[in-house]
Amino acid sequence: MTLKELQIGKTAVITEVGGEGALRQHFLDMGVIPGAEVRVVKYAPLGDPMELLIHGYSLSLRMADAAEIKVEELSKEEGAVQEKPRKKKREHPGLGEGGRFHEAHPEKPEPLPDSVKLTFALVGNQNSGKTTLFNRLTGSNQHVGNFPGVTVDRKDGPIKDHPNTRVTDLPGIYSMSPYTAEEVVSRSFVLDEKPRGIINIVDATNIERNLYLTMQLIEMDVPMVVALNMMDELTANGGSVDINEMEAMLGVPVVPISAAKNSGVDELIDHAEHIARYQERPVRQDLCDEKNSGGAVHRCLHGIACLIEDHAKRAGLPVRFAASKVIEGDELVMKQLCLEQNETDAVEHIVAQMEKERGLDRSAAIADMRFAFIHKVCSETVKRPHESKEHIRSRKIDKVLTGRFTAIPAFIAIMALVFWLTFGVIGAGLQGLMETGIDKLIVLADGAMKRAGVNEVIHSLLVKGIFAGVGSVLSFLPIIVTLFFFLSLLEDSGYIARVAFFMDKALRKIGLSGRSIVPLLIGFGCTVPAVMSTRTLPSERDRKMTILLTPFMSCTAKLPIYAFFASAFFPGKSAGILIGLYLLGILFGIFVACIYKVTVFRGEAVPFVMELPNYRMPAAKNVGQLLWDKARDFLQRAFSVILIASVVIWFLQSFDMNLHMVDDSEKSILAAAAGLLSPLFAPVGLGDWRIVTSLISGFMAKESVVSTLEVLFSGDVGSALTTLGAACLLVFSLLYTPCVAAIAAVKRELGKKWALTLVIWQCVIAWGAALAVRLIGMAFGGM
Repeated sequence: MTLKELQIGKTAVITEVGGEGALRQHFLDMGVIPGAEVRVVKYAPLGDPMELLIHGYSLSLRMADAAEIKVEELSKEEGAVQEKPRKKKREHPGLGEGGRFHEAHPEKPEPLPDSVKLTFALVGNQNSGKTTLFNRLTGSNQHVGNFPGVTVDRKDGPIKDHPNTRVTDLPGIYSMSPYTAEEVVSRSFVLDEKPRGIINIVDATNIERNLYLTMQLIEMDVPMVVALNMMDELTANGGSVDINEMEAMLGVPVVPISAAKNSGVDELIDHAEHIARYQERPVRQDLCDEKNSGGAVHRCLHGIACLIEDHAKRAGLPVRFAASKVIEGDELVMKQLCLEQNETDAVEHIVAQMEKERGLDRSAAIADMRFAFIHKVCSETVKRPHESKEHIRSRKIDKVLTGRFTAIPAFIAIMALVFWLTFGVIGAGLQGLMETGIDKLIVLADGAMKRAGVNEVIHSLLVKGIFAGVGSVLSFLPIIVTLFFFLSLLEDSGYIARVAFFMDKALRKIGLSGRSIVPLLIGFGCTVPAVMSTRTLPSERDRKMTILLTPFMSCTAKLPIYAFFASAFFPGKSAGILIGLYLLGILFGIFVACIYKVTVFRGEAVPFVMELPNYRMPAAKNVGQLLWDKARDFLQRAFSVILIASVVIWFLQSFDMNLHMVDDSEKSILAAAAGLLSPLFAPVGLGDWRIVTSLISGFMAKESVVSTLEVLFSGDVGSALTTLGAACLLVFSLLYTPCVAAIAAVKRELGKKWALTLVIWQCVIAWGAALAVRLIGMAFGGM
């Protein structure tokens, strides 16, 4: 039977993994290998994908991919895991692992000079706590989330109180076989930039899957220390690890830590500095378990290692690592080795003989060899915990939040609650208070300058330019912070990962994968990190398509525009108007995605393979740090880009071509320049040069649309717009080009051509939508 046919709650052993290419290799690296036990937990509410339990962790898999995996059902007794009695604990050999390293290095190596900077790569699986540990090590405050793939780029920083060091936080990876863009970044850093040491963070609550990457890192022959994270959770649930026995079996130092509680981090730093300073490489790299995987893989690895040794040294690749990658058929490594044809033929003969003896194909045999050794390590060093409190809690919560009939309604209710609290209760209330405060400050400043007899030009610049422009934008800070607060709670709790799980089938209908929901949801906060987060998508097609759809998700920078016009032209209906605009953006995104699917991005979305983390209580520090970062970013833009824009707009509006100050702004420089574009906006009811100017300033920063209007209209926008005109402006602002920062992010990810195309495409869509609104409004008697 196939895995697709296995019923919920049943356990089976995998007998064959079908498919081909990078996806199949990714399955193998995730532990989906012949001989592994797997249990079906549930199906997503829409019937696809399915959630599996394998190697002690939850994995989502589409039904179509499950149909490629053959299994044999086990009885309850057969599926039970018998824990072997463990050996007596061995004594800890001390810092630098004393005797073991002395055996491997009879002569103690000379330490690197103090002037040499100790560089470390922080490597680990997705969602293993890398960024939390990075923050502990360096004192930085990177964003931490409970979703696989939060880190989308490398980040550097020195270890606190150790200035001549540098730790690089790399994107999370499951193996050294690149499947996604983030995995390519991590592997390239270790291979090409050759750090002095590796800090490999391992999730102690999910140790079998995490050690797969550890084994590949050991093969790279770089000084390494293993940080066994989340040990507090493991021990709290009755589990334990014989640290010293694990060190002996792996041949590298192992340090138990809890990055979240800052436990064991100092000891980790001591070990990391020691192995890097003395360049103490792993004691053993040959991790073949002869009893479980036979001698076939062992002989194959050593035969190929001898064959390619000279090529690997010329290419700067570790021989053992290169040999395993050659067996797997890794194209990147094969290109680097530049083997001659007779050597390639010899490799294929050796591999074919191994496959015959082992009864598995090349990739499955290597994966099986690694997992066989991992099982041996775990059986002798790990006491398995009871089902964790976190997992029990997650199962209970999931009955509602991912239930067959409750998942979609719960998601809609949660998002509706978020928007209602943001725009109708908390955010709106705080905004009102800030508006009142800013207005009073402006009145006080205006009165003080009049009494002091300040020059008329300076007075106008400060009150009508800077105070009116920047002040009008600052009042929207509470709404932006409130929305980010709720989005942060959803991400940190692990709920967004579930949204990706149950939305996969729906998104597939418009050509996307469930993983695309994450960048799209982040887009409601800011388009720039949303574009960057697409690096976690394994398919180039999905990445491009998702990037081009993120602008349809209204970022918080557009909130000032929506709130300003909604309160001015639709009093008492502001919350409804704002939510309606968000929904309209989503509908346009779906419509455009359907167009992309049958034109530019034909084909199927990438398979959905993702780990589902347990729900966790959002950390107050993480949420607070994120809110501070977003507030600081907003304030920096308010007092930089928006301040400059307000001053420039005031100047162009206050002076004519001869630099004479004008009483009528229609005679200004700005009126003459914007008048050239006004005819283009006239058909959509936005032909007023002042409105055109504000929309142009919105390309620099969306918040400046409101500040520009405040400067140009002196607070009386209603004199130039009808209710229908305001509706057209809102729809145009919803859909037209993202800000320059977002376009720069798109250019960085996709190139100049795609960025320019996006600007033009979004403006065309916005113009067409605004025209439709105007025609419909006029047909129904709108003025």
